[in-house]
Order: sequence, then C-alpha cells, then structure tokens
Amino acid sequence: MAAVFAISVRRGKYDTIDTAWGLGFALIAIVSFGLSDGDILVTALTVVWGVRLAVHLHVRNHGKPEDRRYAEILGRAEGDPRLHMLRVVFLPQAVLMWVISLPVQVAQSGGLTWLDAAGAALWAVGFAFETVGDAQLSRFKADPANSGKVLDTGLWRYTRHPNYFGDACVWWGIYLMACDSWWGAATIVSPLVMTSLLARGTGKPLTERHLGASRPGYAEYVARTSGFVPLPPKGTR
Repeated sequence: MAAVFAISVRRGKYDTIDTAWGLGFALIAIVSFGLSDGDILVTALTVVWGVRLAVHLHVRNHGKPEDRRYAEILGRAEGDPRLHMLRVVFLPQAVLMWVISLPVQVAQSGGLTWLDAAGAALWAVGFAFETVGDAQLSRFKADPANSGKVLDTGLWRYTRHPNYFGDACVWWGIYLMACDSWWGAATIVSPLVMTSLLARGTGKPLTERHLGASRPGYAEYVARTSGFVPLPPKGTR
C-alpha cells in the first residue's frame, strides 16, 4: 500500500488503489502459499478473483477523471491532501486487506476436505454473478442510447447489485475453505467485514446515493428490485 500510495501521488490520481485492491489479495495468497504447506486451490481461486477484479477496475478507470469518491475525500481534506488520503483511504484499506485475507492465509495449512468443495462451489456462484454482472453493466454503459437510463435486465433484474452480491459469495466461499480447523472458523470476521462493506458501507449505499440523484427512474427500480440477495422482482412472484 505504501508503494501504491507513492504511485498515486506521482500520477496525481488516487484511483490506482482500486486496481491494487484485487492485486493485493492475489499477492497475499501467493506469498502465503510460498511460506506454508500451501493450498493450491484457495491460492488459485484468490488469484483469479483478484486479477479479474484488478483488470476490470483498471479498464473502467483508465482515461477517466478522478473517481468521485476520492475527489470528495480530497475536497474535505484539511492540511496536506496527500497525507489526508494516506490516513483516510490507504492505511484503512491496508488493514482491511489483511483482515479480509485471513481465511486465505489460514487455509494454506490445511488439506483438501469436503469444505473445500463446498467453498469452491460457493466461490464459483459468486464469481459468476460478479463477472457477468460487471460485463452486463459495461455493455449497458457503452451504448450511448442508455445515457441516463437504469439497467434492469439480466442479473440486474433480480438484484440491484449482482457484482456486490457475487463478491460477498466469493469471500464466504473462501471462508468455508478455511473452516477445517477452529482457527480457520475464527476468521469469520473476514466475510462479515466484506459483506458489511458491500451491503452497508462503501459499496451499495454510496452507489445508490449517486444513482438516485442522477437516474430519473432509479426510485422505481429500487421499489421493485431486491437490494442485495437476488429475488424475483416485486409483482412477478
């Protein structure tokens, strides 16, 4: 994170941390694998998830102005804005990355069990939701005819945040893979923190606040569509 902060300051843009978020988990998985007996399955799944997320966010942010979240944080800075970003964004994300990655680290010392199969299955469901949801949103935004409109087809018909729901499933799956020991089960803080961030923290609430102010039909979409867990739209059950 110190290196990412230095790069961000040099670039004059702080959205570099979005790309580094996924790559950081991949790096933690690889280092943990190398320093232990090594669980190739949990390592591979974490690396695939992290690299896919990093590539997606890098492509999304490339050539765009500073992300509105970071622009707002910079606008509230008192004193040196660089130190403000370090304290408010980079250091907290470094701590979160370590806490959320605990199951990945602990799972490296265990053997393959039925929990690995269950966790990998849940990971696959989450990865599919996240990947397909992001792809559908990217295609929707790329069409100028959709400017100002609300995406309510595909996975977005059943949940307002298929990518966030998928992200949560990925980390509950990785947690299950660590649960073949009591200390692995104790890392439940990881998926709880990730799910909380996505559903109640910097994910869903911030996104919906922005969309509610910029999309005329968003209130109607919210009224009929599940906020997180995929469900049939209201009125169609």
